[in-house]
Order: sequence, then C-alpha cells, then structure tokens
Amino acid sequence: MYLLLLALAPAIIIMMYVYFRDKYEKEPVKLILKGILLGAVIIFPAGLVETYLMGYGSGLAKLPKAAFDGFIVAGATEEAFKYFAVFILIWRNPNFNEKFDGIVYAVSVALGFAAIENLFYVFSGNSMQVGLLRSLTAVPGHAIFGIVMGFYLGLARFNIEGKGIWLVKAFMVPWLLHGIYDFMIMSGHPLLLLSFIPFLVFMYRSGLNRMREFNEQSIFNPANINFINQQENKYEQEES
Repeated sequence: MYLLLLALAPAIIIMMYVYFRDKYEKEPVKLILKGILLGAVIIFPAGLVETYLMGYGSGLAKLPKAAFDGFIVAGATEEAFKYFAVFILIWRNPNFNEKFDGIVYAVSVALGFAAIENLFYVFSGNSMQVGLLRSLTAVPGHAIFGIVMGFYLGLARFNIEGKGIWLVKAFMVPWLLHGIYDFMIMSGHPLLLLSFIPFLVFMYRSGLNRMREFNEQSIFNPANINFINQQENKYEQEES
C-alpha cells in the first residue's frame, strides 16, 4: 500500500499544482482525467517500440549507447506518443480556448504516462528509495516535458504566424530535454552526473516561467479584459 501511494502521489500532487496554477478558467476535470488515462495507456505501445529499438544500440560503446538510448529509445519514442495523444485529445476541442490550456492537458498526459512508469520502477525494485528518488526527478521531469510541449502547442493554437514552427517545437524541444535528461543519467560520466542537478533546476525554473507567462497573457485575466474593453471603447469613440 505504501509503495502504491509513493508511486502515484507525486503525479497526483503535480497535476493538482498545475490545475490550480490555471488561475482564470479551470479546465473540465473529466477531460483532464481523459488525458491522464491516455497517458497511462500509451506507455504500453511506447514500451514495445522502445524494446524493439534497444536492439539497435546493443553493440555500441557506453557513451554512444547512452546517447542512443536517451535520445532515440526513450526521448523520441515517449515524447512522440505523448505528442500525438495530446494533439488528439485537445487540438479541436472547444475547451482549448487559451494558451495555458495546452500546458494543463499536455501535463495530464505526461503524468498519466509517468504514473504507470513509476509503478513499474517502484514495484519491480520493491523499493521506497527508488520511489522517493523518482518523485524528485523522473516524475517532475515528465511534467516539465509536458509543460514545454503544452507551451508550444498553445502558441501554435493561438498564433496564425509561425504555426508550423510552434507545432514542430512542441515535439522537438521536449524530445531534446528528455534526451539530455536520460543521457546524463545513463552515461554514468562524473561530469554529466554532476551537471544533472543544475539541469533539473534549469528545467523547473523554465517550466514555472512558462506557466507564469501564459497566466499573465490569459484572455480571462481581468487585467487583460479591462485593457481590451478600454481599446474597444477608444475605437468606438474615434469612430463616432
């Protein structure tokens, strides 16, 4: 029971945090739960693809193998599955009506994925230590990848110019961050391991900054509503 709680609690806590950071218009809980379920389901086909790809890196030296496993096996595969799941979930959904929504739904998919992955790691090792370590690293890491993905999806959805570029970045940037994250751990290289904590701090700060930026830009933010009303009144006065 304790292991189950330890495996799932980090994902639940982070999801609640992101949900309440969406200050001005909360997303439907039912749709968020659907995103979590999608993330939990896609881990199985993603795992099959990863198992298949691992065979291609079996003959590589340690660092090239760490790069292959980090960027291709784990990073590219997992972020691709999450990307398509998020896209299918919300791209044409009317609830996706402001930029921050992309973050909420991308994180829901990412944390559904992370929760099931965490269950496998914690119960396979039957270890509270593994659960505690992953609650501070892997699960928040997946959440940050989701925040970044949702950030660029939000830009793509609500900016006509550069839409294609934002859609590409919605996959590419989380993939690169995920690849760097895994490569640092898998390499076992002292300098890379030493750089891992600063890299985590950088990711956390970057994710928080992205959420704050979209909250400030929210069309439901009273400050923005007042500004829009003032501009409309000004325009009406000039027309009259």
